[in-house]
Amino acid sequence: MANFEAYQEYQRIEDYEEDSPPGEEDLLVHVPESLKDSWHHIKNLDNFFTRIYHFHQKNGFACMMLSECFELIQFLFVVTFTTFLVNCVEYDILFANRAVNHTGQGQNPFERNKVTLPDAILPSQQCTQRIQENSWIIFLLIMAATFWIYRLVKVFCNVMSYWEIRQFYIKALKIKMDELCNFTWQEVQDRLINLQREQQMCIHKKELTELDIYHRILRFKNYMVAMINKSLLPVHLQLPLLGNVVFLTQGLKYNFELILFWGPGSLFQNKWNLHPKYKRSGNRLELAQNLSRVILLIGVANLLLCPFILVWQVLYAFFSYTEVIRREPGSLGARRWSLYGRLYLRHFNELNHELHGRLGRGYKPTSKYMNSFTSPLLTVLAKNVAFFSGSVLAVLIALTVYDEDVLTVQHILTAITVLGVVITITRSFIPDEHMVWCPEQLLQCVLAHIHYMPDHWRGNANKSETRDEVAQLFQYKAVFILEELLSPIVTPFILIFLLRNKSLEIIDFFRNFTVEVVGVGDICSFAQMDIRRHGNPTWMSEGQTEASVYQQAENGKTELSLMHFTIKNPHWQPPQESSLFISHLKEKVQHDAQGGPSTQLLLSEAPLCTSLQSNESGTGPENLLASVLAHPILTASGLQGRDHRFIPPSSAASAAASVLASLSSSHHAHPGRSRPHGLLPSSVYPETTMYHSDRTIINSMSHSDSHIRSNALHSEFASAEMSLHAIYMHELHQQSSHPQRTSGQWQTSVPMRDLHSNTAFHSHGCHSSNISMPAPAHLGGWKEEEEEEDQEINSGSTPTKATPHSS
Repeated sequence: MANFEAYQEYQRIEDYEEDSPPGEEDLLVHVPESLKDSWHHIKNLDNFFTRIYHFHQKNGFACMMLSECFELIQFLFVVTFTTFLVNCVEYDILFANRAVNHTGQGQNPFERNKVTLPDAILPSQQCTQRIQENSWIIFLLIMAATFWIYRLVKVFCNVMSYWEIRQFYIKALKIKMDELCNFTWQEVQDRLINLQREQQMCIHKKELTELDIYHRILRFKNYMVAMINKSLLPVHLQLPLLGNVVFLTQGLKYNFELILFWGPGSLFQNKWNLHPKYKRSGNRLELAQNLSRVILLIGVANLLLCPFILVWQVLYAFFSYTEVIRREPGSLGARRWSLYGRLYLRHFNELNHELHGRLGRGYKPTSKYMNSFTSPLLTVLAKNVAFFSGSVLAVLIALTVYDEDVLTVQHILTAITVLGVVITITRSFIPDEHMVWCPEQLLQCVLAHIHYMPDHWRGNANKSETRDEVAQLFQYKAVFILEELLSPIVTPFILIFLLRNKSLEIIDFFRNFTVEVVGVGDICSFAQMDIRRHGNPTWMSEGQTEASVYQQAENGKTELSLMHFTIKNPHWQPPQESSLFISHLKEKVQHDAQGGPSTQLLLSEAPLCTSLQSNESGTGPENLLASVLAHPILTASGLQGRDHRFIPPSSAASAAASVLASLSSSHHAHPGRSRPHGLLPSSVYPETTMYHSDRTIINSMSHSDSHIRSNALHSEFASAEMSLHAIYMHELHQQSSHPQRTSGQWQTSVPMRDLHSNTAFHSHGCHSSNISMPAPAHLGGWKEEEEEEDQEINSGSTPTKATPHSS
């Protein structure tokens, strides 16, 4: 049973359909005269805050509406153009299987003329007649027209809604549209919090916190992250030859959300409150049976719609990728973070732009780690296929240079194109023989950015099993396209035969891990980042958590999410238990830093970090992190420092502790609410900060970062600080989980600076590897980022006491 003391600040009141307390109609709310358009007592705060966030991230009203209009035009184009190609083109004439009789004045009817495009296009009357005679075409066109009209109505509604958001930015937040790109989300969020004090947007809370806003924007997303963390979703498939496969596509994710959150028969009664019957344990078996029936119906509906969805997926993929694949065949070998990886690696209360920025920083080291695995057999085959294909292609090119009429020979141009594609693909499997890579060190550089890593990856970075598990998070673009194409076929069977078996587990999850929070409504209890309720003893929560194994978040998700949110929102005031955890971590850092290298030594002696003051170097925070990751290589090599002393042996964890400790200040807490918690330079928060850089770091960074705005510097230092915490906390977790192990396994690491160049370190544990690094290519078609929530979120959460719904 969870303890309720942590939620004593919440009060239980009756449920209401609007985001307002009982008797609100009798209240008089003061509205400042300066604001004619008042935004007090907003009934749907979930939708309101979500649209404010999307408005900022999508760069304003004009960009959003133009994008939606082009989506309508794009859909109309695909349907119209496909109908035209199927019914209005005479392919026998186009392929020259039938002669065209060009008879006209002054022309010889027996003289063969070239076929033109108009010759292959049927007259409009004949084309219309073909369409009318095909009942299937008419049926599909009616369905497409119905969907397009629905989208058109939705666009008109969005225009009205986002015009109101535009007025809110201009009049309430005092942000002009031409200046919107100059404001970070944290700055917009600060203005929202300040506006709450002037106008009661949320009527039953005098002040909003950063966590309140995040909860409303990420209400359902936090549930999905928690279910992924507890291995409840997605469904793992055991396939012959392929082994364990994680299948999660946009279509399957859409069905999960439809079943659980906002669809007919979903668990939420009004999009922000879990239905009361799911909060009681007495009828859990009956509720599981009801949920199983809902999943079955959704699965059958997917099965019936499968042909139509599949046709649309194939057409959309064809129009999106064909030209790109012809121009850059190697783009299919580029990698991307899978949808499963984005949910698995996501912190609780992490917005989309924060996640994308973090994973973007980890793209290069993860690509290099994946490409460090080569198959000698595949390399031999690729070299020979490339040789034979290249030989034939060279002859064909020479013939066309000698006489261009060779191109008129049937299938010659096709052969040249196909051979070029084959050569490009095979060369992607031929590694660079001059590269030397170290999987263990590369994997630690990956950890610095993705923040999460299973324990069994440590020390096994060179094994194919580890690579296969990383590939589930970091998949090929070709695999992504194939999964999306197969999604309409596979999704119904996953819902009907696999997800239904987890109905009881899903019911228990929502009952046990849902709390009601005043001013927010029902949220996932993991999103509270409560160390006492969901902490893990092996992640520095020992003595501070009372969670059972079932209640603990896996892989340190609670602890790392708390640190991430605290760093990204330095003015947020954590609850007492969270503050104790942060203080305990800071004390541990100070203690471990005493046996580690000094910050000055790290900055002056770490390989590739001596150019910190050079304008050609990377950003200051990146170089700071690089010095930490590079330091163990220098100590292992035994090189002398500039002061002619040997550097004492130390690991990346001790180096991280030294940097974190040097950033920490012994200042006295500033009274008041806005107390920053991030390890940021004092130039970012000059007034008062819990952490600030010493003068060595400030001076070393000032030259390269003098042109960067303070908010950009804040973001970069915050990301580097979180990376250091991830490395440090993982080391402590390993020591706690496996005290017999030492940290020597990962004492050598590749500097981040080197991960962006074409050189690598020779160190212990490194091996020669032939690598071909495909350039990241952006393909069209399905969005590579997670789809934003386009559904209307009817807010108005009921402020009630935060109590867990468990028996």
